[in-house]
Amino acid sequence: MIESDGIPGRDDGSKGALRRALLAVRSGLTKDDIRAAEAALGQRALELPELARSRTVAAYVSIGSEPGTRALLDALHARGVRVLLPVLLPDNDLDWGVYRGPGHLVRAGRGLLEPDGERLGPDAVTEADAVLLPGLAVDGRGLRLGRGGGSYDRVLARLERSAADPALVVLLYDDEVVAQVPEEPHDHPVHAVVTPGGVRRFRP
Repeated sequence: MIESDGIPGRDDGSKGALRRALLAVRSGLTKDDIRAAEAALGQRALELPELARSRTVAAYVSIGSEPGTRALLDALHARGVRVLLPVLLPDNDLDWGVYRGPGHLVRAGRGLLEPDGERLGPDAVTEADAVLLPGLAVDGRGLRLGRGGGSYDRVLARLERSAADPALVVLLYDDEVVAQVPEEPHDHPVHAVVTPGGVRRFRP
């Protein structure tokens, strides 16, 4: 999922340099690397108590060299969890639809895969018990670095306005848990990061 933790059209030099470095590492991953990481990541995520007790999970379909989510989506769906997937709107905000299995994904702009069927509106994410967030890095404070488009900043702001309090979980590769990412006033810390190697939690 193409997303961001920045304001649309805005990207300071430090964030941009870190994004480029992280994306360069991802571009060097082989298909075998990505498949192995997806299997381990899915297993780790399914062990999270936050997901075990969730009836609705907002997630996303990984593309390219992103940490893989498809095995996790299918496992949650098989459990009977209501999985919401994002639909990118023209203004970079996100609508949502229900995941009904891999045969119900359609190609969309920017190489994305989106759910077919009914659109539930941007506020549907406020019904989630857990939100799985894409990203490029998380630091020791739980601050997430995204790609720079602003979509998930809007999601997090919407959750805050509605007083929703889902578990916020980022899915990354092991080497993307870093010492520090550049911080901006609108950044929201997450509760946990899951990598193929394990889970790290952050204090509020």
